[in-house]
Amino acid sequence: MKRYLLGFYGDDFTGSTDAMEALDRYGLKTILFLRVPEKKLLERFEGVECIGVAGTARAKNLTGMKSELVPVFRFLQGLNPSFVHYKVCSTFDSAPEVGSIGYASDLAREFFKEGSYPLLVAAPTLGRYTVFGNHFAAFQDEVYRLDTHPVMSKHPVTPMDEADLAKHLRKQTDQVIKNVTVRDLETKTHGDILEQNQSTGLTLFDAQNEQHMEKISEVFWDMQDEQSQFIVGSSGVEYALGSAAQRKNSSNKVKKPSTPKKIDKLFAVSGSVSEVTKLQLEAAENSGFHVVQIPYELFTDEDKAIGFLKTIVERINEKKKVVIYTAKGADDPTISDTRKHLLEHGVAKEDVGRFIGEKLGCWTKKILDQVEVHRVIISGGDTSGFVTSNLDIYALEVVDSIAPGAPLCLAYSESSQFDGLEIALKSGQLGGPAFFDKVFQSGSN
Repeated sequence: MKRYLLGFYGDDFTGSTDAMEALDRYGLKTILFLRVPEKKLLERFEGVECIGVAGTARAKNLTGMKSELVPVFRFLQGLNPSFVHYKVCSTFDSAPEVGSIGYASDLAREFFKEGSYPLLVAAPTLGRYTVFGNHFAAFQDEVYRLDTHPVMSKHPVTPMDEADLAKHLRKQTDQVIKNVTVRDLETKTHGDILEQNQSTGLTLFDAQNEQHMEKISEVFWDMQDEQSQFIVGSSGVEYALGSAAQRKNSSNKVKKPSTPKKIDKLFAVSGSVSEVTKLQLEAAENSGFHVVQIPYELFTDEDKAIGFLKTIVERINEKKKVVIYTAKGADDPTISDTRKHLLEHGVAKEDVGRFIGEKLGCWTKKILDQVEVHRVIISGGDTSGFVTSNLDIYALEVVDSIAPGAPLCLAYSESSQFDGLEIALKSGQLGGPAFFDKVFQSGSN
């Protein structure tokens, strides 16, 4: 059997589909599993070049991360693809005790070869840039240093108050961190840069443009040997490996499993509080979506929740395009009201996000049990994980690239209800203002 090019783990579900979409753009057939697959499950899919496993490590403490990552790393070690990628968000949101990227890199040392692990967070296609170790991200046509970013500097769980990625990471690991800078990429030879990755530790790669990415892709490609090369980073890693595979004619370019068909109903649930999502919700309402905010009292009142879900089912049948959401933007007063309400009802402070996510997942399943809908949108990184985990889906594959990092996927399930469901998972920051309507329109032409 042909060796897999890449095995990756995404530390949240939307980041995982982001990675899969990047590979799909280069014709690399990719299957994303929602749990570690058994051999029989792998054998169902032919011509696959990349295997992914979606997870939720970004939202977990170190104990939770270890419990989740050890089986995944063991699986990827046994798979022995040319590359293994620990996929993180392109805004690097993490902390020493929550979603620690440094801890994941330390844990990987028990499973993958010695030497330096490349670290690539930049993804110019997504408006993410690293220059002399400092990270920048675009927002509404402006580029911000990460610690001044209007969204990420205010993240409710892992606010990014440090743009120097090495400095941020040193709070999470004792590994040595070196930097291949933009100047190195422009002045040093391919061989010299490759040599910089021979020491032990992490090697952070800058990238500001596609020329930098192309050089990095060539360096990565030449790291292949009998053992998997472990890499940490954003979907910039997939863009780099995908472009290299395309230049080397190493892609099978297998046709997609199906093409989207015109639909008449769509249901969406949003747990994201980013400003980008706020704009998307407003645009959806302006384009004819029925947009409903979830009353926070429902999270602790099952009877009221049942009545609300019944109303939403009626609205889907009547209005056809329906979105339910928790809050619009980080300044929505509902956020503090919800947190206060849940704390008063005995939910621990550190469990608030998980509690809300699990409720959204449960409610989405109940809604889909009562109405025939073939296409769903889940907005929010953690929300996507909680909701998708409730839908008895074991794998996803890209069927349409709606926007960079936020594809429409085909679901595989043992349940006839969810097998063939089309689902778009997006992080709060990706997709563009018209994302909801673009997903609805997919397949209409």
